[in-house]
Amino acid sequence: MNTFHDLLSAITDPSGREILDPATGEVVGSFHESTPAELDDAVTAVRAAQPAWAGLGHAKRSEYLHRAADAVEANAEALAELLSREQGKPVKNGPNAAFEVGGCAAWLRASADFPLEPEVLVDDETGYAELQYVPLGVVGAIGPWNWPMMITVWQLAASLRMGNTVVVKPSEYTPLSVLGLAHVLNQVLPADVLRVVPGGGEVGRALSEHRGVDKLMFTGSTATGQAIMRSAADGLTRLTLELGGNDAGVVLPDVDPRAVAEDLFWGAFINTGQTCAALKRLYVHEDVHDAVCDALVEVARQMPMGNGREEQNVLGPLQNRQQYDIVAGLVEDAKNGGGRVLIGGDPQEDQPGYFYPTTLVADLPNDNPLVTQEQFGPALPIVKYADVEDAIAMANGLDVGLGASVWSSDAESAMAVAQRLEAGTVWINKHGGVDPRIPFGGIKKSGFGLEFGVEGLKSVAASKVISR
Repeated sequence: MNTFHDLLSAITDPSGREILDPATGEVVGSFHESTPAELDDAVTAVRAAQPAWAGLGHAKRSEYLHRAADAVEANAEALAELLSREQGKPVKNGPNAAFEVGGCAAWLRASADFPLEPEVLVDDETGYAELQYVPLGVVGAIGPWNWPMMITVWQLAASLRMGNTVVVKPSEYTPLSVLGLAHVLNQVLPADVLRVVPGGGEVGRALSEHRGVDKLMFTGSTATGQAIMRSAADGLTRLTLELGGNDAGVVLPDVDPRAVAEDLFWGAFINTGQTCAALKRLYVHEDVHDAVCDALVEVARQMPMGNGREEQNVLGPLQNRQQYDIVAGLVEDAKNGGGRVLIGGDPQEDQPGYFYPTTLVADLPNDNPLVTQEQFGPALPIVKYADVEDAIAMANGLDVGLGASVWSSDAESAMAVAQRLEAGTVWINKHGGVDPRIPFGGIKKSGFGLEFGVEGLKSVAASKVISR
């Protein structure tokens, strides 16, 4: 078991690039930025290790994944503190750092245990054919800064289970979290099954262009996903892309505002709004609009924001200055566009940390930038509608489609609307919840390919038909 200081010491390069705590501005640690040559070495190493790893078979690889989950749980306290200091989320309160570390263990175990037997396609007097799923080889995983540990596990757990080896390029904003996680995992995994190459855009581009990589998995912005597609084209590298979202929620007129207010709040403000599939624009029927706004304000007032190591806080800072400026600019656009700020919108610039207050803005037109652009932060636009047909059209009116939600007291009405919303996942009376058993992925410019569940295993494997 590692303490926080043990873990930090194991991954820190004193001469490397410093990482600052987004809540305080203090130095958390420093890391070595990999070069493209070091990336080459990592790909060579994991490719050399891959045949033996694949040769272990599903049962043995699953045992290793369970050992990896045990290691995560044994080091959960140190990992959560590292994550909180680097990413900013609270250690224990709300959907927090401890929650994220627990999710890492849960996804490792689930990925280990999904059955994936050959599928018999034909078995009659005409012959026999079965569909098998075999390793691809080397998977390159490029991760984001908002859920750095858990999304890395989403990428590597299924890949390892299917017999691939993995090279991870974490976000340059949160490399320590991923290095710490990999340090824990590599204490139980065979050598060179998993390698991490921290660095900036140069390393990311080199990984996306690398001809020694058979599959790329990326979670991040649509623009970067498009660049990765271009880089991967010459080698026809397989892709799974989980890209930007601007998830809509549609509140029907039969809803009980107070009953759904807290779930609406966390659907939007989980991880201080820094979640791809968070609720980012809310369409509320005019009959319940004012009551929903009032209920949301009441909930928001009860959710303290501050340093994640202070026990009372359930919301932390934005992770970096660039994202802070994006949120602040969009809220200003909303104010200038006639939006009515219900709460928040008044950041205290003289305080340390990238804290933008929880903000709700009503009376916005649907074409305001706070509605049409993904804010990825703690600012929720609320748009009033009179006709559900208009709400569906507005929800579907953007070129992204990661998630969406419908809120109603009537299951039949909610299902009817859910069937018409254009998104990879539509939740009813909740938003953003993911489950390792349930496939997840986007449509439109929110990407393609599925993660989680048996479908997630298939996505990091090659299909092979044997026929006789």
